[in-house]
Parts: sequence; structure tokens; C-alpha cells
Amino acid sequence: QVQLVESGGGLVQAGGSLRLSCAASGRTFSTYGMGWFRQAPGKEREFVAAKKWSGPYTYYADSVKGRFTISRDNAKNTVYLQMNSLQPEDTAVYYCAAARTTYGSTWYLSQYAYDYWGQGTQVTVSS
Repeated sequence: QVQLVESGGGLVQAGGSLRLSCAASGRTFSTYGMGWFRQAPGKEREFVAAKKWSGPYTYYADSVKGRFTISRDNAKNTVYLQMNSLQPEDTAVYYCAAARTTYGSTWYLSQYAYDYWGQGTQVTVSS
């Protein structure tokens, strides 16, 4: 049984930083793609960042490029999202997700490509 458990959300002032963690269990994730999405009130869930568990390539939404960094720790089976220079528009519930297949050059963009989701963690950025 796959489990993804996010942590690290909270309240931060604009310009501050947070690091989200996604602890993965129940599978060997070496062939999986891992993604972060977010959903603000009244808005659709949107892609934030992704990477294949194995491999160097990372992908980011334009709105977070240069501010957010996705990484993983094999020993801890954990994926991270380091968020710097946070802005009020980054306020949302952030979700970790895992995709069993990563075919195509844009596998990471659609939420429907992901098979497993965490419960979400709230990030609130005050101005």
C-alpha cells in the first residue's frame, strides 16, 4: 500500500522560506515520477514541480522557477520542496504525488498522470 505523507507547511511572511517533505512508503519508487501540486481556494490544482525519482532532471512551473527546488533523499525515501522568496500568491494546500509511468516529455504536467497522492499540507504566506 503506497503512502505519501507531507509535512512542513505553515505560516510564513512574504520573502520567507519553507521546506516541504513527502515521506513515501509501500513501494520501491526508483522508477516513479514524483510531483508537487498546489491548490488555492477557488482555484484548480496546479503543477508546481516534479522529477523522476532516479535521474537528474527537474521540472518547474514558470511561477516558481528560480525560487523552488525539488529534491529527494534515497536513504529516507523522501522528496522535498524547498520554497524560497515566498509570496502571498504561493498560499495554497500543497500535495505530493507519485506517478508509476513517466512516458513522454511532459509526463509531469497533468495531475491525472499521478497515481498516488498525499493528504496535503497548508502553506500560508502573509504580506
